[in-house]
Amino acid sequence: MAYRLDRYEELSRFLRSRRERMTPKQAGLPETGRRRTPGLRRSEVALLADVGLDWYTYLEQGRHINVSAEVLDRIAEVLRLDESERRHLYYLARKQIPLVETNPTSKVTPELQRFLDSQNLSPSNVMDARMNIIAWNEAYCALNGDLAAMSERERNFVWMTFTSPRFRYLKGDQWELHARRVAANFHAGYARHVDDPWWSGQFEALCQASSEFREFWDSHEILDAIDAPKALQCPNLGILNFDFVSFQHLNDTNLTVSIHVPHQDGTVEKMQQLLIDYRGRQSESLESSQRV
Repeated sequence: MAYRLDRYEELSRFLRSRRERMTPKQAGLPETGRRRTPGLRRSEVALLADVGLDWYTYLEQGRHINVSAEVLDRIAEVLRLDESERRHLYYLARKQIPLVETNPTSKVTPELQRFLDSQNLSPSNVMDARMNIIAWNEAYCALNGDLAAMSERERNFVWMTFTSPRFRYLKGDQWELHARRVAANFHAGYARHVDDPWWSGQFEALCQASSEFREFWDSHEILDAIDAPKALQCPNLGILNFDFVSFQHLNDTNLTVSIHVPHQDGTVEKMQQLLIDYRGRQSESLESSQRV
């Protein structure tokens, strides 16, 4: 007979193992001599997490009880769970992952920047939870313009979508579908952070800058991301075809890494030409600034 994993039994084993690895000292409790079992007692976890002992006992026994996200967060804090363990706890207890909190201080590590640079002819970037583009490679600038010369607002992906003529031209006939999807994603993010003044300020600025943004916002559409091949149009080189790859960074789930992989249909050669042209313009700009 095949063994089938029961998530409630797994939840029981997981909670017990994490409780037993915690010492009273780590939890801020006084040492009280020798213990029969390692780690914290159930009563201590219940006390620290501000839940009833019977209720926590039922949870750790793997009984089929309902548990709120707030309680899971308190238990995760008491047991010092890292982000991967917290997601695992949520899935076992609620069959869902926890909401990702926006972290304005998310940073791109040197290792992640080197990864972007290693993509060579594949335009690549990193966005934070507010959809700000906070890192990119040279190929991305060759396609979208010099991001280092843009303001922080101009580097926001929602703002770029609705206000940049260059970006709209690149998207061509696909711009409206893309823009509706971006507006829907922004709408979902705003709903999770209604008390954050950044989101309300960005919403008001977008409404003033783009009537289309407000129109798409008012439609209340929910559109999933499409990881299908993407076709972009370039003024001098025609259509460029890419496969689109996107994933969350393992060490910071507020960060999304996106890569456009050029097709072997002439797009690779067109990207090479774009990079040559971009480097030439950058060199001319540098020489001009040095002469001034």
